[in-house]
Amino acid sequence: MAGRRRVSGSSVVALCLLLVSLVACGGRAAADPVPAEVQRVLDRRAEAVLDHDRAAYTRTGTGAGFDNLGEVPLAAWSYRVTGVDRTGDTATADVELRYRIEGHDRGPVTTGRTVRLSRHGADGRWTVDSDRPAKRSGQQPWDQGPVEVVRGTHGLVLGVGQSTGALRRYADLADRAVPAVSDAWDGDWARRVVVLVPKSLEGMAGLLGSPASSYRGIAAVTTGETGGRERAPADRIIVNPDAYGLLGDLGKQVVLTHETTHVATRADTTAATPLWLSEGYADWVGYRDGDRAPAEAAPEMAGAVAEGRVPASLPADEDFGFTADADELARAYEGGWLACRMIADQWGEDRLDVFYRAVGGHEKRAGAVEDAMDEVLATTPEEFTARWREYLRAEFG
Repeated sequence: MAGRRRVSGSSVVALCLLLVSLVACGGRAAADPVPAEVQRVLDRRAEAVLDHDRAAYTRTGTGAGFDNLGEVPLAAWSYRVTGVDRTGDTATADVELRYRIEGHDRGPVTTGRTVRLSRHGADGRWTVDSDRPAKRSGQQPWDQGPVEVVRGTHGLVLGVGQSTGALRRYADLADRAVPAVSDAWDGDWARRVVVLVPKSLEGMAGLLGSPASSYRGIAAVTTGETGGRERAPADRIIVNPDAYGLLGDLGKQVVLTHETTHVATRADTTAATPLWLSEGYADWVGYRDGDRAPAEAAPEMAGAVAEGRVPASLPADEDFGFTADADELARAYEGGWLACRMIADQWGEDRLDVFYRAVGGHEKRAGAVEDAMDEVLATTPEEFTARWREYLRAEFG
């Protein structure tokens, strides 16, 4: 071709040397050293957290938040860098934080963080400027302020902006909830709980990474992965102190026992488990040791049945949405509770536990309830629903 000329071998070598920082001669991009450098900084930061070494922590960057962690009994704390976006002497890292509470977590809590860093000095050291929850991740208690820790026999309470006396009352409730759940549920579980008590509804929403409006009126929730023991290592009961504070003594105990039941049954609660069963069973355990009459525990359902509005079917999953009408939401919970209560009354408490595990033992929702009803209760969903509707009429009609 016109204008084409040969390049000498020495010129090729020189050109490769010139471009080595961008593209290797073999055509592969040279490895970016920044992610590894950031990982080393965060490794030192994690070690400082576990050693309670504030000086070592601040040598890696900002000391913000370190003192908030002081009372938290950590068994493990580590970071894993999953991505780095660098612009000159600043960088933003996507990071996975994994930690375990000593004596309570079988496995780690895993949460996303966004870490911003800058480069300083002649040696170009990276230091942390900020460490915040990632966009789709909730806060941790220490993101909201200094964490106070109160230990009970069966529970650990982590509170922010609460008095020691208030946190002690939560620990006492947990100490009653755990034995109550263990007496009802014969499955293998840790028999201890971690309770998070933020300052307000907004604090609860921050821990859950959701708008406060989603949880207004909800006294507490339990977080955790469903679907097998290895994926259920670190549940947290998160309290909404605004709504919880409006409950009476019995209501407070029922709520915490209900949430503790979710912790106990987590490994046997899967995608196959309908909410009427998981929520109904938790309410059944919550009310099991009390003397509340069904009409007192299920006032919305009692009123509906008394007016001739007997539900045609068991509650669907969508009936349990936090944004649903308050009366409809109450009837969903009450309907699930009464279904589980009926199983315990008519088939026996042991059969109820076996039925719960049998449903969760299926990989998928389709056929799970049908098969478990056939194998454990010797009935069909149609017969069960008819029996449940008659049970409601007998209680409230």
